[in-house]
Amino acid sequence: MNVVLAGAMLAMAAVVAASNFLVMLPINNWMTWGSLSYPVTYLVTDLTNRHQGAAAARRVVYVGFAVGAPLSIWLASPRLAAASLSAFLVSQLLDVWLFSRLRRRLLRWWQAPLASPLLASMPDTALFFAMAFAGSALPWVQWALGDYAVKVLMGITLLGPFRVLAGRAPLTSACPQAMPCHEGHHKI
Repeated sequence: MNVVLAGAMLAMAAVVAASNFLVMLPINNWMTWGSLSYPVTYLVTDLTNRHQGAAAARRVVYVGFAVGAPLSIWLASPRLAAASLSAFLVSQLLDVWLFSRLRRRLLRWWQAPLASPLLASMPDTALFFAMAFAGSALPWVQWALGDYAVKVLMGITLLGPFRVLAGRAPLTSACPQAMPCHEGHHKI
């Protein structure tokens, strides 16, 4: 296993565990601190997919899940950990699939790393908040709406780091170039 892949796995596990703790800390009636940390998981997955390919990105998801699970259970309630881990697995695997497909079809460098997390965040948000908080007196529907709005803003914000980090590491043979350049727009 290479150092980049190991770093991605470690980063994924840390962000999952931190987000499970931070989701218990509301900022207001519309969002929690976990709303700000969790979108980084999509950056990790998409960068891995970009540099190492979809199979490596799925490995990062599985290892992040396996390492993040006990940490999440230790840092959060069992219900919250189960909701988070279920939503994580569904949304991250969807993100890997979407990123791979979109990257091959879209012309602009930013389209796949923006669209795949935003689309994958929909089931993530719905599953997590319904499983974690349905039936409680907490304002979970408001939190879900606020959480998704933050994921949209973070998705846009994280395009900058994606662009910088995607351009630094060389591609592996597992991640072929998607499409040739068109009108001066390089695929990242």
